[in-house]
Amino acid sequence: MIFEVGDKVLVLDEAMQGVVKRIVGNTISIETTDGFLLDFESEELVKQTSKNVINKDMLSYAGINSAKKEKEQSAKRKQPKTKPKERFEPTMEVDLHINQLVKSSRGMSNHDMLTLQLDTAKRQLDFAISKRIQKIVFIHGVGEGVLKVELEYLFGRYNNVKFYDANYQKYGVGATEVYIYQNVPNN
Repeated sequence: MIFEVGDKVLVLDEAMQGVVKRIVGNTISIETTDGFLLDFESEELVKQTSKNVINKDMLSYAGINSAKKEKEQSAKRKQPKTKPKERFEPTMEVDLHINQLVKSSRGMSNHDMLTLQLDTAKRQLDFAISKRIQKIVFIHGVGEGVLKVELEYLFGRYNNVKFYDANYQKYGVGATEVYIYQNVPNN
């Protein structure tokens, strides 16, 4: 739908109406009847006609139907396609940074933090194996490399996994990807 400055519009999924004040690309700024200036994407708005006027914070029946139809049509058009490369991306990521695992590491020794990180990695790897998840990325960061070495030792104890540096473009050097072979008995 094409909008112009001065058009009276209704906001889909909201009992709100206003007048178009500015259009920049797909973003439309409207001034609401309460005097607020708000930005919306064009798909979130519909031109106000005599059929879809808001009466006391309610859309008329005709307005609801036209708004629903417009929203359904725009939703059908916007189905993202998965690129072939993305299909093979890991389905599970585990961030082992200590601030992601506990609210505060205050009072924890380096040994305590490392133990928590390794326990989390083992638990998540066992979960992935049990749920037949084929790839998992452990984000460990760079640091001094202690956690990475310990993770490699942990992964080496499994006979059904191989591990390697994760995608550099996506994770940098601070992540390890684990590939889980599905039909090998786990010891």
